[in-house]
Amino acid sequence: MKSDSLSRDEIRVHYSGFIIFAAQILSVVTGIIFTLLLTRNMTKQQYGIWANIFDLLGYFTLLSGLFPFWATRFVARGKEGATKTALFANLLVALVSVAVYLPLISLVTGALGISEAYIILYIVASLQVINVYMISMLESCLRATKPQTIGYGLLIEEVCKVASAYILIVGLHQSFLGAMLSLIIAASIEALYYVRLLAKDLRQRIQWNYLREWLKGSTANVYNAIGNQLVASVFILLFLFGGQAARGEYQAAATFANVVGYASFLAFALYPKLLAKNSLEDVAFSLKTVLMFAIPLAAIIITMSESLLTILNVFYSPATPILILLALDAVVLLISQFYSSLVLGIERFDEEAKISFSQLVRSKMFKVFTLPYIQAAISLPATYYVLTRVATGDSVQAVSYVTIANICVHIATFLGLYAFMRKSVRLAVPWRSVGKYLFASAVTATALYLLPHPTTILATLGKVAGGATTYAALLLMIDAETRRLVAMIWREIKSIFGQVDKKD
Repeated sequence: MKSDSLSRDEIRVHYSGFIIFAAQILSVVTGIIFTLLLTRNMTKQQYGIWANIFDLLGYFTLLSGLFPFWATRFVARGKEGATKTALFANLLVALVSVAVYLPLISLVTGALGISEAYIILYIVASLQVINVYMISMLESCLRATKPQTIGYGLLIEEVCKVASAYILIVGLHQSFLGAMLSLIIAASIEALYYVRLLAKDLRQRIQWNYLREWLKGSTANVYNAIGNQLVASVFILLFLFGGQAARGEYQAAATFANVVGYASFLAFALYPKLLAKNSLEDVAFSLKTVLMFAIPLAAIIITMSESLLTILNVFYSPATPILILLALDAVVLLISQFYSSLVLGIERFDEEAKISFSQLVRSKMFKVFTLPYIQAAISLPATYYVLTRVATGDSVQAVSYVTIANICVHIATFLGLYAFMRKSVRLAVPWRSVGKYLFASAVTATALYLLPHPTTILATLGKVAGGATTYAALLLMIDAETRRLVAMIWREIKSIFGQVDKKD
């Protein structure tokens, strides 16, 4: 038990966060390459079908976080056998999900008006369901003890994905099937890497009493998962009433807007540390670090939106307004998720490996899990109305209106959560630091806007890199905390290489 306690104490929140964030940023390059292989070999309608495959998979992977949620909390508190118990349970749920998914494919695709020629892709995608359950569980356990290894796993997965996609799509001319197989192969390799890291924990005994407690607590997880999937049903409505092209345009814009959300990984290790210690000392610094990167990322993406979409394929350039709106929405979601994670991290009702249903229902956790239902109750009717009454026939306008509605819903639900929780969970906003980030981002965005807008891949990525360098230089000049952060990172790098030298 002593070694377990040390492993929890040695979680370095900022080190782990930077490792995962760096991996995510590097994955942007591999992600763009993978997306280019798709968008340059598919029509807008086909890309919409590609996105729809994963929209549907979401309904059969909605329970993938059922046991991993509790596994993170138990592993972070040193409960022996939690990893193996969670793996067994999640694999069982995965197999049941696939058994339900396969017989329904032809019915669902027929109802959505999808050609039978694409059904084989939906069938092959069932293998990815198992990978999602596996990786979700394994990452939840690693997050509690070795969060930085998730960054390494991501890099392994991205490199394998691009390499296999290039062989299958370019070499063998299998755009759809090749893309799907490359995802499955890469995710399987990532899962095997995680299994190796957790080999010691997986030799422990299954603790059936944990499973009983998790099943009691799973009511909340199922409640949350269904709520989240209801919110995601917006994409099904978009596909049905906006058309395949509209779903493709949204997906193309989301490719870049999602990068803003990567900043959340800078606080990735904060949650397990809160679970283990209930210490709020790192919250303020974590929030500043997240915003330090999220704000300029959003500013650069908004300013470069047309160029970024053009490099995917020239017929995506009209979707520029969609990308601008999604980038703004990503910032709102980022702040909301940070606060929700803080609320969940300080919740203590399950600390003794016992879960009381009555305490669960009265907990802050259950209130956080109710938010998706409020969002769905507003966004689904609004989306249906927009797609059927307001923006018929114009896919870009339809997606833009849907995104505006979602932004309003996300802002409203976050403000509601904050107002309800502010007495028990205080989140001090570092306004002075935020002002500096906004100033440096505005200067950077202005410079990027005034420069020529490139349309080639290398020129566009070069301009993005130049914008990031400009922001970093400005912030280093005006913000002492940024200079201290850079010094801290440099000391960490030197200590790592120093340890390597000693081992050699």
